[in-house]
Amino acid sequence: MTARITSVEALPYRLPLTSKLAWGAHSALSAAEHVLVRVTLSDGSVGVAEATPRPTIYGETPGSVTAILQHLEPALLGLDIADEAALNRVRGSVAGNHTARGALDMALWEARAASRGQSLFDTLLGPHERVRVSFILGIAPPAEMLAEAERVVAAGVRCLKVKVGRHAAQDLQVIAELRRRYGDDVQLYADSNETLTLEQAPDVLAAMREAGLMYVEEPLPARDLRARAALHAAGVLPIVADDSCFTPADLERELDFDTFDVLNVKTARNGFTDGLQMLRRAAEHGKRGMVGSQASTGLGTLHAALLSTQAEVTEPCELSFVLKLGDDLLNRPIEFQDGWLNVPELREHRLDEDKLARYRI
Repeated sequence: MTARITSVEALPYRLPLTSKLAWGAHSALSAAEHVLVRVTLSDGSVGVAEATPRPTIYGETPGSVTAILQHLEPALLGLDIADEAALNRVRGSVAGNHTARGALDMALWEARAASRGQSLFDTLLGPHERVRVSFILGIAPPAEMLAEAERVVAAGVRCLKVKVGRHAAQDLQVIAELRRRYGDDVQLYADSNETLTLEQAPDVLAAMREAGLMYVEEPLPARDLRARAALHAAGVLPIVADDSCFTPADLERELDFDTFDVLNVKTARNGFTDGLQMLRRAAEHGKRGMVGSQASTGLGTLHAALLSTQAEVTEPCELSFVLKLGDDLLNRPIEFQDGWLNVPELREHRLDEDKLARYRI
């Protein structure tokens, strides 16, 4: 007999960070205030995932994530966990709410696997079992950024995504010092978070190229579609698409206008269903792929790591944000070795219910 959904729960929690994460023109994060999404089936199988609401990015809060899942639960109750089309119709029956719907999708995937006597590793592990990892280096005074870089490099990271966009001269100063300290041992790229103008961008990207950066993420506002297409056509520095590609529909538009070189897919907003589809669609158009983090804690990192093993993922993936956490909800730490994460070694990592109880809001 096929298992059916009996409950959908939303459990907000708050984890401390070792220091504030700042990005873009004014955004900052001082704690991971996330929501655990738990789906339970009639046969006792359970799937869990992390929703990472970001008010300044998606317009979501822990309260809105909880509310939209309560709104969707009646339509989900009693559905066959194997009926993916029906489940996706319900998940897609509301607009926006990216992290709520992404977490719901991942929890459904895990519950489905569990009902078959499997884990997500049995279902999703791809051919790239070892994944290159990157760390998000937030905007801060240069000394603090360099100290954090030193800490995470010592912890095994060999690629840094440097947040830029508030002070151009300071940005280049930090990048130059990182290059001086680490040479070619640490890869670097920048994330402008839509802070440049078309007039500024060519010179700024040229300076980044001269500093040895691999690429830049979202240099221009996502709304400026034609400007972004023109900047990409200029070919100054490869461009990573993130804020411009929230959904599969967004991706189709960006492919039509040819605005980017690398697609940054985030399980936090896309789940597995849309994330897999987007990576494959971008690869069909010759685009490279990476998996990003929405400041994911350990549980979200496990899910992002599984997507990172797919054949279409070619770039370092943002799997080391756990190094910025003061604590986590997993039963054991995630560790990195000389720039890599061995994903099969995470099979025994799982949610620690005692820690969840400690950090629940």
